[in-house]
Amino acid sequence: MKKYLAITMALVLVLALAACGGSSSTAPAPASSAAPASSEAPASSAAPAQKLKVTLATGGTSGTYYAVGGAMQSVLNSKLTMSDLTVESTGASKANVNLITDGEAEMAILQSDVVSYAHTGTNTFAETGVEDSALWVAGLYNETVQIIATKDITDVSQLKGKTVCMGDVGSGTRVNAEQVLAAYGMTADDVNAVSGSFQDGVDGIKDGKVDAAFTVAGAPTTAITDLATTNEFNMLSLTDEALSYIGENFPFLVQDNLPAGTYNGIDQETKCVAVQAALVASKDVSEDVVYELLKTMFDSKADLEQAHAKFQFLDPEYAVSGASVPLHPGAEKFYKEIGVL
Repeated sequence: MKKYLAITMALVLVLALAACGGSSSTAPAPASSAAPASSEAPASSAAPAQKLKVTLATGGTSGTYYAVGGAMQSVLNSKLTMSDLTVESTGASKANVNLITDGEAEMAILQSDVVSYAHTGTNTFAETGVEDSALWVAGLYNETVQIIATKDITDVSQLKGKTVCMGDVGSGTRVNAEQVLAAYGMTADDVNAVSGSFQDGVDGIKDGKVDAAFTVAGAPTTAITDLATTNEFNMLSLTDEALSYIGENFPFLVQDNLPAGTYNGIDQETKCVAVQAALVASKDVSEDVVYELLKTMFDSKADLEQAHAKFQFLDPEYAVSGASVPLHPGAEKFYKEIGVL
């Protein structure tokens, strides 16, 4: 009887242990099968909250940069999964480089020549030194150097001694204005140079406080279009000699004439030069974010064109043709993928 009880007790113990072992061996199955659900659910529900907030530095509110940036924000944000664009009005090109360097902006629209100066520590960056955080994403369109003046001024040579709005402090407009003056044997010291936005220049002409103003932007430019609805003014053409000088000394400035009728009251072609408006991104922005943004831009070209006419010039080959600084890794990946590089 004792042996029988012992055997019985042993069998009960074995069965109990087997039951425990079975439950422990089957327990991980629900955990492992549930793991993907728990990892996927937070990812899909939390994705919008995790989108990178991208500050896009542009220019003055009356300029093309700001309008183009606004079009990008309104069209692309609903399509992007990794980032959200927020447009910021700034002092334009040089200021935008500084904002990226200081980590206050992730992307910017600026002049191709100015970002080149930043990477080489020359021209407007000669005192501050090299700033190479801004990398090339895409050339967007030509920015025309436009010179508006009162009706009594018909040639750039007549600007000597006149009050001229040369653009915002640190802007690419100021740099290009000095380059154009150089083609006529002048410097900023030969005019009464004042600083201000495109709108400031237009307002100065309206108020009689400014004789001429430089605007470097895609044409037609909002501020000048508005001026043409209320005031008579001249658009100053560059002479062939000035164009030749600029081509030899500032090769990044290419001839880009404005057709007659670009602005109300300007009935003849205006000989101008232009730089490329470039979209750049901080080297600290991930490759994936820039790649997605660029791919979405080109996939959404029709919508962007509806939002702003400058996007009719959005073209992959043009986008890399004027790259004056290294490509962002995300941009390089995209252009290689579509066969441009």
